[in-house]
Amino acid sequence: MARVLVIGKDVALVRGLRSHGPLASCEFVAAPSNIETLKAVRARSYEVVVTDPITSVDADLALVEEIRTIRPGVRAIVLASDAQPEDVIAALRARVFAVFTPPFVVGEIAAMIEHAIEQDPGSEGIVLISGLPYWLTVRIASNLVNGERLVRFMTEYRKDLPESERDDLLAAFREMLMNAMEHGAGFDGDKVIQVTAARTGRAIVYPFRDPGTGFDRESVPHSAVSNPPENPIAHLEVRTQLGMRPGGFGILIAKQLVDEMVYNESGNEVLLIKYTD
Repeated sequence: MARVLVIGKDVALVRGLRSHGPLASCEFVAAPSNIETLKAVRARSYEVVVTDPITSVDADLALVEEIRTIRPGVRAIVLASDAQPEDVIAALRARVFAVFTPPFVVGEIAAMIEHAIEQDPGSEGIVLISGLPYWLTVRIASNLVNGERLVRFMTEYRKDLPESERDDLLAAFREMLMNAMEHGAGFDGDKVIQVTAARTGRAIVYPFRDPGTGFDRESVPHSAVSNPPENPIAHLEVRTQLGMRPGGFGILIAKQLVDEMVYNESGNEVLLIKYTD
């Protein structure tokens, strides 16, 4: 049975997490203060620690560091009252599993706890290469859980955008990340994708580089991007014939949500560009 330690006095949060179906077999323990938290982790091991939603990221990371001196393998999910880009970078550097700020959606937090329980505690998953408020680069192991984690970090990193713009941009980001993982890395956890999030005075740019050999963008019949105008779902028949899962709309969706999509010659690097002025 997995154990989850929830820090703080938010009874409704603990109740909501307990009611999440996939976590029904987990044991949830509430610790109302940092002192009680440290007592709890000294007494028993926990797979996941969820921080107090009313505290700052700085305070949470300091506590997580102290917890790890006692329980090195614990996965930390940070709930914080606010997070600036510098806080997101610090959280990535501290190797926390995810960061959430208000408005909190209990179902999303519960799903991330579920992922944290499933994840190998020895796996880095996401490694920070460059961390600045205007330039963030990570290397991410190719699996779905790490993909969802990175989308969550990027959601907090770009909280400076209006919500509708951010949602569209992150939808495009997610589609291209999953495309790189599926087609460039084959969802092989030993392979990594390099992703950058850069902001200039006029644009937000997301470069992706996958470890694959690339592809000819004029010859991808299993993708919606290659469909002729008179048959917008032609690729679905090709995917069925090849035994592929339904889909193939990722590149097309992403292309419609950003201003520019630029590939390198071999097709294993792509830039998503969204103008902000």
